[in-house]
Amino acid sequence: MIVDCAVYDSGLRREGVVGLGEAMEVAGASDGGFVWIGVHEPDPHEFDELAREFKLHPLAVEDAVVAHQRPKLEVYGDSLFMVLKTARYVDPVEVVEIGEVMVFVGANFVVSVRHGTGGALSTVRQDLESDPERLALGPKAVLHAIADRVVDQYGEVARELDRDVSDVEAEVFSDDRRNHARNIYKLKREVLEFRRAVVPLAEPLETLAAGRVPLVGEDARAYFRDVHDHCLREAEHIAGIDGLLTDALNVNLSNVGVRQNEDMRKMSAGAAIIAVPTAIAGIYGMNFRHMPELDSRFGYPLTLVVIVLICLGLYRAFKKRGWL
Repeated sequence: MIVDCAVYDSGLRREGVVGLGEAMEVAGASDGGFVWIGVHEPDPHEFDELAREFKLHPLAVEDAVVAHQRPKLEVYGDSLFMVLKTARYVDPVEVVEIGEVMVFVGANFVVSVRHGTGGALSTVRQDLESDPERLALGPKAVLHAIADRVVDQYGEVARELDRDVSDVEAEVFSDDRRNHARNIYKLKREVLEFRRAVVPLAEPLETLAAGRVPLVGEDARAYFRDVHDHCLREAEHIAGIDGLLTDALNVNLSNVGVRQNEDMRKMSAGAAIIAVPTAIAGIYGMNFRHMPELDSRFGYPLTLVVIVLICLGLYRAFKKRGWL
């Protein structure tokens, strides 16, 4: 369950392996120390020990174990609980994979809980450990680094979706007569799920940026403002992608209607042309006794010429009007 457990003092990671039982004791022994525990898809019974050790709120613990939560920020006494949705673009199948990261933050501890295959925090930890000055800010620096990495991933996914939208637009405006509604709807569905992950996160980040959370001091507000601005840009970007897909779907439906009308016009024009020889042949096939043309030497070739001329005239007329 526990991916990594480390104690940080003045921006530096202490050497050695720290057990869960002594993590808080070691972190509390120093004024600038804190412990960061990373957890992946915890079992409820295993997580209970961690919750008791750090006195985590039962409601937040339930959210962290069950997952499938909306992005949010909640303050429980002297600690806070934040839910973030991670996003990862899976190129071979062209889908957006959504995961979750829950972060418990206290004065001297951080517990990060991850669900899903995306959103691994090992690189976040490595980046922070390579920047002791930033890590010395404490648990709020970890919270900012996690939020910043999650929002950066939103940008990467949005760029991949831009390429998919460009491909869809090229298909819709090509000479391909297939109906592309299925592909457009599938992509629109992926964008909708992605949008549900990004847009709600703006409010918690705005709360952190505004300094309305005691654990986030004045020295960290600027960092969260930057992440909040980035999140808003990505939300606008996604809204633009969704709008383009809606337009592409409407154009595709219009193209389908236009093609159907073109097909109907061609069928009608063809039926009108075929009706001419059918009608003339029907008249002379009635075998009436008194039909002067039947006794004429030029009756048969003249009838054929008349049929051909009328059909050619109709063909030219329909061609000129764009029906053929």
